[in-house]
Amino acid sequence: QVQLVESGGGSVQAGGSLTLSCAASGRPFHSYDMAWFRQAPGKEREFVAAINWNGGMTYYADSVKGRFTISRDHRKNTMYLQMESLKPEDTAVYYCAGRAAQAYAISTYYDPSQYTYWGQGTQVTVPS
Repeated sequence: QVQLVESGGGSVQAGGSLTLSCAASGRPFHSYDMAWFRQAPGKEREFVAAINWNGGMTYYADSVKGRFTISRDHRKNTMYLQMESLKPEDTAVYYCAGRAAQAYAISTYYDPSQYTYWGQGTQVTVPS
């Protein structure tokens, strides 16, 4: 079992920056692929970014590419999402997710149903 706890959400003006953290506990962090998803009111949960078990591969949604950076620190058992040039459309609850690493197809990184473990979410608000 893996427990995931997000932190770092808040309200920030458009154009500002915010860094989210996802602290993992329960099983070896380095054996898990990790990802960030987000869900805005009235919308489906959508993929934001993912990172494979060793940090060697990262994937981003087109809407955040060039503005967001995903990373992980195995010494701290923590994953990060550095968000820059934030826009009102980035407003959502952000969730971290994890799954045991295997030889998955790249397409599965983008699919929330492919992740086993989820955090409780942290709110990010960018007022228009």
